[in-house]
Order: sequence, then structure tokens, then C-alpha cells
Amino acid sequence: MDPESVAAALLDAYATKEPIAPLPDMPIEDAYAIQRHQVQAWVAGGAVIAGHKVGLTSAAMQRQLGVDQPDYGHLMDSMFHTDAAPISAARFLQPRIEPEIAFVLKRPLRGPGVTAAQAVAAVDFVLPALEIIDSRIADWKITLSGTIADNASSGGVVLGTRPTALDGLDLRLAGCLLHRNGRLEQTGAAGAVLGSPLNALIWLADKLGETGTTLEAGHVILPGSITAAIPVEPGDVVTATIAGLGTVTADFLKGPAS
Repeated sequence: MDPESVAAALLDAYATKEPIAPLPDMPIEDAYAIQRHQVQAWVAGGAVIAGHKVGLTSAAMQRQLGVDQPDYGHLMDSMFHTDAAPISAARFLQPRIEPEIAFVLKRPLRGPGVTAAQAVAAVDFVLPALEIIDSRIADWKITLSGTIADNASSGGVVLGTRPTALDGLDLRLAGCLLHRNGRLEQTGAAGAVLGSPLNALIWLADKLGETGTTLEAGHVILPGSITAAIPVEPGDVVTATIAGLGTVTADFLKGPAS
């Protein structure tokens, strides 16, 4: 399988809003190569890498895909949306949404060998966040390599507007309520994310460090979902409330993109 041709097919799916057929299993290295080809194309077109996301951080999702570690994807500047501002659902193919605690870095962080103290020292503040996950692969029929190739099923990010320092926070115990259209859909605690979202940040810094990549100051890091993802449709309003951090809202417009 040629990584460039698969990357081209995935890029075409963004443009046409038509998902591609499920990808066959492939070596993880090939899947990340396909992801990198897409990122290079976006950067060549003027986009900027604004951070990274970590996926498959819950034990349930790892069991579902038969893996024993997370994966990662790239967050581009074009993926970010303003808290509570209208978002065109037509931007996405088959979106789902999940609540997370976003890290914003104040200094570079590079592994391998990152300690918890180094990770904490690199964090400027945290924000409540909603990640819009999406799949360019038909019917979400994905394997581990398939989701990696598809940029870890990245779609969009909504960040809350109240920054909170890590001082005094125990992220493991941060509870979350996820509402859609005023109805409670999911509950959870951030300890579901590899025991603590901080562990996901450390994992990411170490994993990227193996390739010579540094997490840069100002980057946003999404460590993984606190609850199960829920599907969203045009007209839905989704709000996550995370204890100690506040709320964040995604408001999906009805109708076509403007």
C-alpha cells in the first residue's frame, strides 16, 4: 500500500465529504506515514500545527481494538472553534463529540524520559474542552492502523475560556457531565484517561520524542476522552461541565456551511 495514495484518498474525503472504504490492516509505521503525508499537505497549504491529540486512552477502547497503548494525531489551527459560537455541522462527515481536559503548554516538552514533574512544569494552564472526532472511513469501520492513518479520527476542538492552573488540582478526580440539548448523556471522571490526563501528556511527549518531535510552547494537547463519545447532528448543542474547570459548549448549526 502506497502511503501517498492513501493520504491523497483521505484528503479527497475532506473535500468531497464522501468517506472512503475501510482500510486494510497495515504496520503502525505505515499508518503514521500516511498521517504525516496529510499533515505535510495541510502545512504546504498554509495551515499551522497547533497541537496534538491522544486517542485510545481508555481501557475499554483499547480492549475494543485489541491494543495496549494509545495513538496520536495532529491538531491544525483550522480545527479550533470558539466556545459557544455556531459551528457548521456540514464541515464534518460523521461527527461524534467527547469531553476532555486540554493542556496548554508554556514551554517545550520533549521525550523520551519525560517525568511527571517535567510535564507539570511545562503546562501553563488547563481548559475544559470538547473534541469533535470524525472519520473519513465509511461507517466508522476502523482498526488501530486505520484510525492512525486518518489522523487519529481528528475533526475539531472547542476550548473553554476559563484557564485554570494545575496548582492544587487532582485531575484524576475531576468529574464530568456531558449534556446534549439539555439532557444528560454521559458522566465520568478524568481518571479514566490512563489513570490521569497527565499520564497521556507524558506518553505523547515520549512517543513523539522518539521521532525527534517536540511539543512546543503554546501548543494545545488533548489527552483523551473522559466519557464515551456521542454522535451529534445539525441543531445539537453539547455542553461539558468539568469539576473545578467550568464548562465548554459546542453549538452545531442547522443547514449548509456558510
